[in-house]
Amino acid sequence: MAQTLVIYMAILSAWAFVAMGFDKKQAQKKKQRIPERNLWLLALLGGGIGAYFGMQVFHHKTRKTNFRVGFLLLAMLDIVILLVSSGFELPTSVIF
Repeated sequence: MAQTLVIYMAILSAWAFVAMGFDKKQAQKKKQRIPERNLWLLALLGGGIGAYFGMQVFHHKTRKTNFRVGFLLLAMLDIVILLVSSGFELPTSVIF
């Protein structure tokens, strides 16, 4: 199950990364763009890591706070999901 989830999220992350790069190119050429809702959907379905890195690498949507914060939170959530599914135990309490 964990391996299937990793493959699924890797595919969606790669797709989201490429989509961010493609949308940036389309924006520069003033051609038809990928709707923002589709970029969000890719990130929400498990491609948050790729969407976030695509945003950083291509400097795309970095001025929009909702994308910067939202994609970062989705990437972090995806990492937690991957860690938990692979057997990593999250701390139940914090000791100072």
